[in-house]
Amino acid sequence: MDPRDLSASHALNLEHYWMPFTDNRRFKAKPKLVVAAKDMHFTTAEGKQVLDGLATLWCVNAGHGRPRIVEAIRRQAGELDFAASFSLGHPLAFRLAERIAATALMGMGHVFFTNSGSEAVDTALKMAVAYHRLRGEGSRTRFVGRERSYHGVNIAGISVGGVPSNRKAYSGILLAGVDHLRHTHLEKNHFSRGQPAHGVELADELERVVARHDASNIAAIIVDPVSCSGGVLIPPQGYLERLREICTRHGILLIFDEVITGWGRLGAAFAAQRFGIQPDLITFAKGITSGAVPLGGVIAKDSIYETFTGAPGAGIEFFHGYTYSGHPLACAAGIAAFDTYEEEKLFDKPNTLGKDFENGIHAFKGLPHVVDCRNLGLIGAVELASRTGAYGERAFDAFEKCWDKGVFGRPVGDALAFCPPLIAEKKHLHQMFGTVAEVLKTLA
Repeated sequence: MDPRDLSASHALNLEHYWMPFTDNRRFKAKPKLVVAAKDMHFTTAEGKQVLDGLATLWCVNAGHGRPRIVEAIRRQAGELDFAASFSLGHPLAFRLAERIAATALMGMGHVFFTNSGSEAVDTALKMAVAYHRLRGEGSRTRFVGRERSYHGVNIAGISVGGVPSNRKAYSGILLAGVDHLRHTHLEKNHFSRGQPAHGVELADELERVVARHDASNIAAIIVDPVSCSGGVLIPPQGYLERLREICTRHGILLIFDEVITGWGRLGAAFAAQRFGIQPDLITFAKGITSGAVPLGGVIAKDSIYETFTGAPGAGIEFFHGYTYSGHPLACAAGIAAFDTYEEEKLFDKPNTLGKDFENGIHAFKGLPHVVDCRNLGLIGAVELASRTGAYGERAFDAFEKCWDKGVFGRPVGDALAFCPPLIAEKKHLHQMFGTVAEVLKTLA
Protein backbone atom coordinates (compact mmCIF):
# COMPACT_ATOMS: atom_id res chain seq x y z
CA MET A 1 0.00 0.00 0.00
CA ASP A 2 1.24 3.46 -0.88
CA PRO A 3 1.65 5.42 2.38
CA ARG A 4 0.18 8.43 0.61
CA ASP A 5 -3.17 6.64 0.48
CA LEU A 6 -3.39 6.99 4.27
CA SER A 7 -1.44 10.18 4.74
CA ALA A 8 -4.37 11.60 6.67
CA SER A 9 -5.41 9.05 9.26
CA HIS A 10 -8.96 10.45 9.38
CA ALA A 11 -9.40 9.03 5.85
CA LEU A 12 -10.05 5.75 7.63
CA ASN A 13 -13.13 5.12 9.72
CA LEU A 14 -11.49 3.87 12.92
CA GLU A 15 -14.71 3.41 14.88
CA HIS A 16 -15.73 -0.15 14.04
CA TYR A 17 -12.57 -2.11 14.89
CA TRP A 18 -12.50 -3.01 18.60
CA MET A 19 -8.74 -3.36 19.08
CA PRO A 20 -7.25 -5.96 21.46
CA PHE A 21 -5.20 -4.95 24.51
CA THR A 22 -5.62 -1.31 23.51
CA ASP A 23 -6.99 1.86 25.04
CA ASN A 24 -9.27 2.30 22.04
CA ARG A 25 -10.26 5.88 22.82
CA ARG A 26 -6.65 6.92 23.28
CA PHE A 27 -5.48 5.16 20.13
CA LYS A 28 -8.22 6.55 17.94
CA ALA A 29 -7.49 10.06 19.17
CA LYS A 30 -3.85 9.63 18.06
CA PRO A 31 -3.60 6.55 15.83
CA LYS A 32 -0.36 4.76 15.01
CA LEU A 33 -0.92 3.17 11.61
CA VAL A 34 1.62 1.09 9.74
CA VAL A 35 1.18 0.23 6.09
CA ALA A 36 4.34 -1.73 5.32
CA ALA A 37 7.28 -3.42 6.99
CA LYS A 38 10.65 -4.67 5.81
CA ASP A 39 13.47 -6.29 7.77
CA MET A 40 13.90 -4.12 10.91
CA HIS A 41 11.47 -1.30 10.12
CA PHE A 42 7.81 -0.36 9.83
CA THR A 43 6.58 2.25 7.37
CA THR A 44 3.84 4.41 8.86
CA ALA A 45 0.87 5.86 7.05
CA GLU A 46 2.78 9.15 6.95
CA GLY A 47 5.76 7.46 5.27
CA LYS A 48 8.03 7.51 8.36
CA GLN A 49 10.41 4.65 9.17
CA VAL A 50 10.10 3.19 12.68
CA LEU A 51 12.59 0.66 14.08
CA ASP A 52 10.83 -2.45 15.38
CA GLY A 53 12.39 -2.96 18.78
CA LEU A 54 10.04 -5.71 19.95
CA ALA A 55 9.86 -8.01 16.91
CA THR A 56 6.39 -6.40 16.83
CA LEU A 57 4.90 -8.61 19.56
CA TRP A 58 7.83 -10.86 20.50
CA CYS A 59 7.36 -12.80 17.26
CA VAL A 60 9.00 -11.45 14.08
CA ASN A 61 12.30 -13.16 14.85
CA ALA A 62 13.56 -13.34 11.26
CA GLY A 63 12.53 -9.76 10.48
CA HIS A 64 9.75 -8.44 8.28
CA GLY A 65 8.99 -9.37 4.71
CA ARG A 66 11.69 -12.02 4.34
CA PRO A 67 11.62 -13.21 0.71
CA ARG A 68 11.72 -16.96 1.38
CA ILE A 69 8.75 -16.77 3.75
CA VAL A 70 6.76 -14.42 1.52
CA GLU A 71 7.26 -16.61 -1.53
CA ALA A 72 6.37 -19.80 0.36
CA ILE A 73 3.03 -18.32 1.46
CA ARG A 74 2.29 -17.00 -2.02
CA ARG A 75 3.09 -20.32 -3.67
CA GLN A 76 1.17 -22.39 -1.16
CA ALA A 77 -1.96 -20.25 -1.48
CA GLY A 78 -2.07 -21.14 -5.15
CA GLU A 79 -1.44 -24.85 -4.65
CA LEU A 80 -3.45 -25.83 -1.59
CA ASP A 81 -5.13 -23.03 0.31
CA PHE A 82 -6.69 -25.22 3.01
CA ALA A 83 -7.05 -28.79 4.15
CA ALA A 84 -8.35 -29.78 7.56
CA SER A 85 -6.42 -32.10 9.86
CA PHE A 86 -9.33 -34.17 11.17
CA SER A 87 -8.65 -37.62 9.68
CA LEU A 88 -7.15 -35.86 6.66
CA GLY A 89 -3.62 -34.64 6.08
CA HIS A 90 -1.33 -32.71 3.78
CA PRO A 91 2.44 -33.19 3.45
CA LEU A 92 3.56 -29.83 4.84
CA ALA A 93 2.16 -30.48 8.31
CA PHE A 94 4.16 -33.68 8.59
CA ARG A 95 7.30 -32.06 7.20
CA LEU A 96 7.11 -29.14 9.62
CA ALA A 97 6.42 -31.45 12.57
CA GLU A 98 9.50 -33.46 11.60
CA ARG A 99 11.63 -30.29 11.48
CA ILE A 100 10.39 -29.20 14.90
CA ALA A 101 10.95 -32.63 16.42
CA ALA A 102 14.49 -32.71 15.04
CA THR A 103 15.16 -29.28 16.61
CA ALA A 104 13.65 -30.01 20.02
CA LEU A 105 15.29 -31.93 22.83
CA MET A 106 15.86 -35.66 22.44
CA GLY A 107 12.82 -37.61 23.49
CA MET A 108 10.41 -34.84 22.49
CA GLY A 109 9.43 -36.02 19.05
CA HIS A 110 5.72 -35.32 18.66
CA VAL A 111 4.01 -32.07 17.71
CA PHE A 112 0.36 -31.04 18.00
CA PHE A 113 -0.49 -27.90 15.99
CA THR A 114 -2.71 -25.06 17.15
CA ASN A 115 -3.20 -21.52 15.85
CA SER A 116 -1.83 -19.45 18.72
CA GLY A 117 -0.02 -19.54 22.01
CA SER A 118 -3.28 -19.27 23.92
CA GLU A 119 -4.59 -22.38 22.19
CA ALA A 120 -1.27 -24.14 22.74
CA VAL A 121 -1.54 -23.58 26.51
CA ASP A 122 -5.09 -24.95 26.65
CA THR A 123 -3.93 -27.93 24.61
CA ALA A 124 -0.99 -28.67 26.92
CA LEU A 125 -3.17 -28.48 30.02
CA LYS A 126 -5.70 -30.89 28.51
CA MET A 127 -2.89 -33.23 27.47
CA ALA A 128 -1.57 -33.26 31.03
CA VAL A 129 -4.87 -34.20 32.61
CA ALA A 130 -5.70 -36.80 29.95
CA TYR A 131 -2.22 -38.33 30.21
CA HIS A 132 -2.53 -38.89 33.95
CA ARG A 133 -5.99 -40.35 33.52
CA LEU A 134 -4.76 -42.82 30.93
CA ARG A 135 -2.11 -43.92 33.40
CA GLY A 136 -4.70 -44.58 36.07
CA GLU A 137 -4.08 -41.35 38.00
CA GLY A 138 -7.30 -39.56 37.23
CA SER A 139 -7.19 -37.58 40.47
CA ARG A 140 -4.35 -35.44 39.05
CA THR A 141 -6.40 -32.47 37.89
CA ARG A 142 -4.84 -29.49 39.69
CA PHE A 143 -2.46 -27.02 38.05
CA VAL A 144 0.22 -24.72 39.37
CA GLY A 145 1.14 -21.42 37.71
CA ARG A 146 3.05 -18.34 38.86
CA GLU A 147 2.33 -14.76 39.73
CA ARG A 148 3.02 -12.35 36.84
CA SER A 149 3.30 -15.17 34.32
CA TYR A 150 1.36 -14.86 31.08
CA HIS A 151 -0.13 -17.91 29.40
CA GLY A 152 -2.49 -16.43 26.86
CA VAL A 153 -6.04 -15.18 27.23
CA ASN A 154 -8.25 -18.26 27.04
CA ILE A 155 -9.97 -19.17 30.30
CA ALA A 156 -7.50 -21.91 31.14
CA GLY A 157 -4.58 -19.65 30.25
CA ILE A 158 -5.62 -16.77 32.47
CA SER A 159 -6.46 -19.26 35.23
CA VAL A 160 -2.90 -20.57 35.39
CA GLY A 161 -1.50 -17.17 34.45
CA GLY A 162 -0.75 -14.56 37.06
CA VAL A 163 -1.20 -11.16 35.39
CA PRO A 164 -3.82 -9.44 37.59
CA SER A 165 -5.30 -7.20 34.89
CA ASN A 166 -6.01 -10.25 32.73
CA ARG A 167 -7.81 -12.05 35.56
CA LYS A 168 -9.75 -9.52 37.58
CA ALA A 169 -12.82 -9.21 35.33
CA TYR A 170 -13.23 -12.98 35.06
CA SER A 171 -12.73 -14.21 38.61
CA GLY A 172 -16.07 -16.00 38.68
CA ILE A 173 -15.30 -18.24 35.71
CA LEU A 174 -11.64 -19.12 36.23
CA LEU A 175 -10.65 -22.76 36.61
CA ALA A 176 -10.88 -24.18 40.09
CA GLY A 177 -7.94 -26.12 41.45
CA VAL A 178 -5.15 -23.73 40.47
CA ASP A 179 -2.34 -22.56 42.77
CA HIS A 180 0.27 -19.92 42.01
CA LEU A 181 3.89 -19.73 43.08
CA ARG A 182 5.42 -16.36 43.90
CA HIS A 183 7.01 -14.49 41.01
CA THR A 184 10.80 -14.38 40.92
CA HIS A 185 11.34 -10.62 40.74
CA LEU A 186 13.24 -9.68 43.89
CA GLU A 187 14.40 -6.16 44.72
CA LYS A 188 17.86 -7.39 45.72
CA ASN A 189 18.30 -8.66 42.16
CA HIS A 190 17.75 -5.24 40.56
CA PHE A 191 20.26 -4.38 37.81
CA SER A 192 21.36 -8.02 37.45
CA ARG A 193 23.06 -8.85 34.20
CA GLY A 194 21.59 -12.11 32.91
CA GLN A 195 20.22 -14.54 35.47
CA PRO A 196 20.12 -13.01 38.96
CA ALA A 197 21.98 -14.65 41.83
CA HIS A 198 19.17 -14.73 44.38
CA GLY A 199 15.87 -16.60 44.45
CA VAL A 200 16.50 -20.26 43.69
CA GLU A 201 14.68 -21.10 46.93
CA LEU A 202 11.45 -19.69 45.46
CA ALA A 203 11.12 -22.96 43.55
CA ASP A 204 10.65 -24.75 46.87
CA GLU A 205 7.19 -23.20 47.14
CA LEU A 206 6.13 -26.03 44.85
CA GLU A 207 6.93 -28.43 47.69
CA ARG A 208 4.50 -26.53 49.91
CA VAL A 209 1.79 -26.82 47.25
CA VAL A 210 2.46 -30.56 47.11
CA ALA A 211 2.24 -30.81 50.89
CA ARG A 212 -1.07 -28.93 50.86
CA HIS A 213 -2.80 -30.93 48.10
CA ASP A 214 -0.69 -34.11 47.79
CA ALA A 215 1.13 -34.83 44.55
CA SER A 216 -1.52 -37.39 43.57
CA ASN A 217 -3.88 -34.48 42.84
CA ILE A 218 -1.51 -32.26 40.82
CA ALA A 219 -1.29 -32.68 37.05
CA ALA A 220 1.27 -30.07 36.00
CA ILE A 221 3.05 -26.82 36.64
CA ILE A 222 3.37 -24.33 33.81
CA VAL A 223 6.05 -21.64 33.69
CA ASP A 224 7.33 -19.23 31.08
CA PRO A 225 11.13 -19.51 31.38
CA VAL A 226 11.32 -15.72 31.10
CA SER A 227 8.07 -13.99 32.07
CA CYS A 228 8.14 -11.54 29.19
CA SER A 229 4.57 -10.25 29.20
CA GLY A 230 4.76 -10.00 32.98
CA GLY A 231 7.54 -7.44 32.67
CA VAL A 232 10.60 -9.46 31.52
CA LEU A 233 11.27 -11.34 34.75
CA ILE A 234 14.47 -13.38 34.50
CA PRO A 235 14.67 -16.75 36.33
CA PRO A 236 17.22 -16.86 39.16
CA GLN A 237 20.21 -19.13 38.77
CA GLY A 238 19.19 -22.73 39.46
CA TYR A 239 15.48 -21.93 39.80
CA LEU A 240 14.19 -23.76 36.72
CA GLU A 241 16.50 -26.70 37.41
CA ARG A 242 15.05 -27.05 40.89
CA LEU A 243 11.50 -26.98 39.56
CA ARG A 244 12.44 -29.85 37.25
CA GLU A 245 13.82 -31.85 40.19
CA ILE A 246 10.68 -31.33 42.29
CA CYS A 247 8.36 -32.25 39.41
CA THR A 248 10.31 -35.42 38.68
CA ARG A 249 10.25 -36.45 42.34
CA HIS A 250 6.46 -36.10 42.56
CA GLY A 251 5.38 -37.23 39.08
CA ILE A 252 4.14 -33.74 38.16
CA LEU A 253 4.45 -32.70 34.50
CA LEU A 254 6.58 -29.63 33.81
CA ILE A 255 5.26 -27.43 31.00
CA PHE A 256 7.53 -24.76 29.54
CA ASP A 257 5.51 -22.01 27.85
CA GLU A 258 7.99 -21.04 25.14
CA VAL A 259 5.65 -18.98 23.00
CA ILE A 260 8.10 -16.07 23.35
CA THR A 261 11.37 -17.70 24.42
CA GLY A 262 11.28 -20.25 21.60
CA TRP A 263 12.83 -19.92 18.15
CA GLY A 264 16.20 -18.48 19.03
CA ARG A 265 15.33 -15.70 21.42
CA LEU A 266 17.78 -16.86 24.11
CA GLY A 267 20.52 -18.23 21.86
CA ALA A 268 19.11 -21.71 21.26
CA ALA A 269 16.02 -23.05 19.55
CA PHE A 270 14.27 -23.22 22.93
CA ALA A 271 14.96 -21.93 26.42
CA ALA A 272 14.84 -25.55 27.54
CA GLN A 273 18.02 -26.15 25.56
CA ARG A 274 19.66 -22.99 26.79
CA PHE A 275 19.08 -24.07 30.39
CA GLY A 276 19.75 -27.75 29.75
CA ILE A 277 16.35 -28.80 31.11
CA GLN A 278 13.91 -31.27 29.56
CA PRO A 279 10.31 -30.33 30.27
CA ASP A 280 7.51 -32.76 29.56
CA LEU A 281 5.61 -30.41 27.25
CA ILE A 282 6.68 -27.24 25.40
CA THR A 283 4.19 -24.74 24.02
CA PHE A 284 5.25 -22.62 21.06
CA ALA A 285 3.88 -20.04 18.61
CA LYS A 286 4.98 -16.55 17.43
CA GLY A 287 8.48 -17.06 16.01
CA ILE A 288 7.70 -20.41 14.38
CA THR A 289 6.57 -18.47 11.27
CA SER A 290 8.33 -15.23 12.22
CA GLY A 291 4.83 -13.88 12.77
CA ALA A 292 3.89 -14.15 9.09
CA VAL A 293 0.94 -16.54 9.58
CA PRO A 294 -0.68 -17.56 12.89
CA LEU A 295 0.63 -20.92 14.09
CA GLY A 296 1.24 -22.51 17.47
CA GLY A 297 1.55 -25.91 19.00
CA VAL A 298 2.72 -28.28 21.70
CA ILE A 299 5.82 -30.47 21.63
CA ALA A 300 5.30 -33.59 23.72
CA LYS A 301 7.68 -36.15 25.15
CA ASP A 302 7.53 -39.40 23.28
CA SER A 303 6.35 -41.20 26.39
CA ILE A 304 3.30 -38.92 26.60
CA TYR A 305 2.36 -39.46 22.97
CA GLU A 306 2.86 -43.20 23.31
CA THR A 307 0.61 -43.29 26.37
CA PHE A 308 -2.21 -41.89 24.23
CA THR A 309 -1.60 -44.02 21.16
CA GLY A 310 -0.89 -47.17 23.17
CA ALA A 311 -4.14 -47.06 25.12
CA PRO A 312 -6.47 -50.04 24.64
CA GLY A 313 -9.18 -49.77 22.02
CA ALA A 314 -9.40 -48.13 18.61
CA GLY A 315 -10.56 -44.66 17.67
CA ILE A 316 -9.63 -41.07 18.42
CA GLU A 317 -7.00 -40.94 21.15
CA PHE A 318 -7.26 -37.22 22.03
CA PHE A 319 -10.61 -35.49 21.61
CA HIS A 320 -9.18 -32.08 20.91
CA GLY A 321 -8.18 -29.92 17.93
CA TYR A 322 -8.94 -26.83 15.89
CA THR A 323 -10.34 -26.30 12.41
CA TYR A 324 -7.10 -24.66 11.32
CA SER A 325 -4.63 -26.96 13.11
CA GLY A 326 -1.70 -27.43 10.72
CA HIS A 327 -3.04 -24.93 8.18
CA PRO A 328 -1.17 -25.33 4.86
CA LEU A 329 -0.19 -21.64 4.58
CA ALA A 330 1.05 -21.60 8.17
CA CYS A 331 3.07 -24.77 7.66
CA ALA A 332 4.59 -23.38 4.46
CA ALA A 333 5.56 -20.23 6.33
CA GLY A 334 6.99 -22.29 9.19
CA ILE A 335 9.19 -24.38 6.90
CA ALA A 336 10.44 -21.26 5.13
CA ALA A 337 11.14 -19.57 8.46
CA PHE A 338 13.12 -22.65 9.54
CA ASP A 339 15.18 -22.42 6.36
CA THR A 340 15.84 -18.74 6.99
CA TYR A 341 16.84 -19.31 10.61
CA GLU A 342 19.22 -22.10 9.65
CA GLU A 343 20.81 -20.44 6.62
CA GLU A 344 21.48 -17.21 8.49
CA LYS A 345 22.34 -18.93 11.81
CA LEU A 346 19.88 -16.63 13.57
CA PHE A 347 19.42 -18.82 16.63
CA ASP A 348 23.03 -18.01 17.49
CA LYS A 349 22.53 -14.25 17.22
CA PRO A 350 21.84 -13.70 20.95
CA ASN A 351 25.21 -15.31 21.66
CA THR A 352 27.08 -12.91 19.38
CA LEU A 353 25.03 -9.73 19.92
CA GLY A 354 23.93 -10.44 23.49
CA LYS A 355 26.71 -8.53 25.25
CA ASP A 356 26.04 -5.38 23.22
CA PHE A 357 22.34 -5.74 23.98
CA GLU A 358 23.06 -6.22 27.68
CA ASN A 359 25.32 -3.18 27.80
CA GLY A 360 22.67 -1.11 26.05
CA ILE A 361 19.99 -2.12 28.55
CA HIS A 362 22.19 -1.45 31.57
CA ALA A 363 23.34 1.92 30.25
CA PHE A 364 19.95 3.23 31.41
CA LYS A 365 21.03 2.86 35.03
CA GLY A 366 21.23 6.29 36.60
CA LEU A 367 18.85 7.97 34.16
CA PRO A 368 15.75 9.70 35.55
CA HIS A 369 13.09 7.39 37.05
CA VAL A 370 15.02 4.16 36.25
CA VAL A 371 14.68 1.64 39.10
CA ASP A 372 15.85 -1.56 37.37
CA CYS A 373 17.40 -2.94 34.19
CA ARG A 374 17.30 -6.65 33.32
CA ASN A 375 18.15 -8.87 30.37
CA LEU A 376 18.70 -12.36 29.04
CA GLY A 377 19.58 -13.26 25.46
CA LEU A 378 17.90 -10.68 23.23
CA ILE A 379 15.12 -9.89 25.70
CA GLY A 380 15.38 -6.99 28.11
CA ALA A 381 13.54 -4.28 30.00
CA VAL A 382 14.11 -1.03 31.81
CA GLU A 383 11.70 -0.41 34.68
CA LEU A 384 10.60 3.06 35.69
CA ALA A 385 9.31 4.34 38.99
CA SER A 386 5.52 4.63 38.90
CA ARG A 387 3.73 7.93 39.20
CA THR A 388 1.55 8.22 42.28
CA GLY A 389 -1.86 6.78 41.50
CA ALA A 390 -1.00 6.32 37.82
CA TYR A 391 0.70 2.94 37.41
CA GLY A 392 1.89 2.41 33.85
CA GLU A 393 1.47 5.99 32.68
CA ARG A 394 5.16 6.89 32.76
CA ALA A 395 6.15 3.90 30.61
CA PHE A 396 3.27 4.60 28.23
CA ASP A 397 4.42 8.19 27.82
CA ALA A 398 7.89 6.89 27.04
CA PHE A 399 6.44 4.46 24.50
CA GLU A 400 4.58 7.26 22.69
CA LYS A 401 7.59 9.58 22.63
CA CYS A 402 9.84 6.79 21.35
CA TRP A 403 7.36 6.08 18.55
CA ASP A 404 7.39 9.75 17.57
CA LYS A 405 11.20 9.54 17.39
CA GLY A 406 11.15 6.40 15.25
CA VAL A 407 11.53 3.51 17.72
CA PHE A 408 8.92 0.94 18.75
CA GLY A 409 9.15 -0.79 22.13
CA ARG A 410 6.42 -2.05 24.44
CA PRO A 411 5.21 -0.74 27.78
CA VAL A 412 4.48 -3.54 30.26
CA GLY A 413 3.19 -1.84 33.37
CA ASP A 414 5.93 0.69 34.07
CA ALA A 415 8.62 -1.28 32.26
CA LEU A 416 9.71 -0.73 28.69
CA ALA A 417 10.44 -4.07 27.03
CA PHE A 418 12.81 -4.76 24.12
CA CYS A 419 13.02 -7.83 21.92
CA PRO A 420 14.37 -6.91 18.46
CA PRO A 421 14.31 -9.25 15.47
CA LEU A 422 17.26 -11.63 15.40
CA ILE A 423 18.59 -9.89 12.28
CA ALA A 424 19.36 -6.81 14.41
CA GLU A 425 22.85 -5.30 14.17
CA LYS A 426 24.80 -3.07 16.53
CA LYS A 427 23.63 0.02 14.67
CA HIS A 428 20.01 -0.90 15.39
CA LEU A 429 20.72 -1.37 19.09
CA HIS A 430 22.51 1.98 19.16
CA GLN A 431 19.51 3.71 17.60
CA MET A 432 17.00 1.93 19.82
CA PHE A 433 18.74 2.47 23.14
CA GLY A 434 19.95 5.95 22.21
CA THR A 435 16.42 7.08 21.42
CA VAL A 436 15.05 5.61 24.63
CA ALA A 437 17.76 7.33 26.66
CA GLU A 438 16.86 10.68 25.08
CA VAL A 439 13.21 10.12 25.93
CA LEU A 440 13.86 9.07 29.53
CA LYS A 441 15.68 12.34 30.15
CA THR A 442 12.54 14.28 29.18
CA LEU A 443 9.94 12.36 31.22
CA ALA A 444 8.15 14.00 34.10
